[in-house]
Amino acid sequence: MTRKQCSVMSATIVGVKAIPVSVEVAITSGIPGFAIVGMPDAAIQEARERIRSAIKACGYTMPREKVVVNLAPGSLRKTGSGFDLPIAVALLVATGQIEPSIVSDALVVGELSLEGGVRPIPGMLAYLLCARDLGVKLLCPHSDVACFPDDSNNDIVVLRHLGAFSTGEFEHPCSTCGLMLAIEPDYADIGGHEFEKRAMQIAAAGNHGVLLMGPPGSGKTMLASRLPSILPPLSEREIMETACVHSVAGEDVSAILRGVRPFRSPHHSATMAGLVGGGSVIRPGELTLAHNGVLFLDELGEFSGHVLQSIRQPLESGRITITRANGNVEMPARFMLVAASNPCPCGYFGDEKISCTCSPARVSDYQNRIGGPLIDRIDICLDVWRSDYEDVVSSGSSLDSATLREGVLAGREFAYERWRRSDAPLAVSTHDMLRACMMEGETERFFKGMAEAHILSGRGIMRVLSVARTIADIEQSVRVTDDHIAEAFSLRVRSQIGAAA
Repeated sequence: MTRKQCSVMSATIVGVKAIPVSVEVAITSGIPGFAIVGMPDAAIQEARERIRSAIKACGYTMPREKVVVNLAPGSLRKTGSGFDLPIAVALLVATGQIEPSIVSDALVVGELSLEGGVRPIPGMLAYLLCARDLGVKLLCPHSDVACFPDDSNNDIVVLRHLGAFSTGEFEHPCSTCGLMLAIEPDYADIGGHEFEKRAMQIAAAGNHGVLLMGPPGSGKTMLASRLPSILPPLSEREIMETACVHSVAGEDVSAILRGVRPFRSPHHSATMAGLVGGGSVIRPGELTLAHNGVLFLDELGEFSGHVLQSIRQPLESGRITITRANGNVEMPARFMLVAASNPCPCGYFGDEKISCTCSPARVSDYQNRIGGPLIDRIDICLDVWRSDYEDVVSSGSSLDSATLREGVLAGREFAYERWRRSDAPLAVSTHDMLRACMMEGETERFFKGMAEAHILSGRGIMRVLSVARTIADIEQSVRVTDDHIAEAFSLRVRSQIGAAA
């Protein structure tokens, strides 16, 4: 018998990226069988039965000879059911049942049903980016790639059934997907809390981390959940990055494709793998899913201590590196951290109207669960108290998201223009930050006195300067003044509620 063989391009997901894989099929003489080699997982091994059934259901013929499928490179572990379609296509090309030209310049991915239907799999946007990097088109099932916000739809060929190779019923997705706009929560819904809203505006303008501490019902969660409504929309590059991450995780990407920044709020029982990412097959965690958006940790004191401390390094570097025996996987994690916590186990430490039932030792232990190193990396610490009755019933007449967003956008634009006009690099050191603040002599002495009085660490000094610079940007001021410094300290130094920590 003449040896028959074919090679088709495909890919596998590693972390949040699609890595190219060559699917090689050889049909030779020998004992009939169907073997898949090249470090496939269980889902790929099970593809043999799906492929047999789908080929027969579509009127094709399954070869009776020995079939060997090799997934190259053999040293890379392959996962997922997305290899169903490329293996079936390579087998049909090798046996001469479909034309090789159809898949000669295509990256093929998709899961097969027993009747030959082609189903989407998680990570379709990652496969699209991989195909673009290789300079080939993507042959895939209908999925969220049809809504990708650029002209890449010209490089996508959609098929809904394996029989399309015989009938020629291929589709090209349209460039518009008719995404529905969702109504976002608005800060106008919160009565009172004008100081806290101002703080959230400053945080949004400078991507500063925020810790909200206060008794139950004081509005911490409402303040945090409305933060996306004042953030600028995602840029095209950020949409690409963020949608790819969520696509790999099997999450809905419709809001991201509209430019809405992600808002992730994991439960306090989350494990380290759930928060940071990992698993036997490495998948993104909540920190990566919050990339270019907001990570909200409610009930911060209830999180496991070692889980909380795992956030510290990503906060500094903006990425997560997971190390395994066979190598490292790096995933993006540039997010804005917003955390909320009760001040004690009963929740009423420092409350003027409800007495706290916790001992000083219990209050201190509860607040110390968060840990000083993590708090030192948070720029803004706020004590949040319950609003009065008049403030609650007047919600809708206070500061709204549209007004706050104007200040955020103006501050970011001013900061960008200020940086563009200067020859200074991004402020990554104390010297660079002092240069960016352009403080006069009296202001610098005032800042030095405040820093010494509050015993700020080197990182704390940088955080206060950064917040002060953001406040000045919102007010369109080239120089940081005493008022900016004073407001920055009022947002940094924990007061009555934090006195026990």
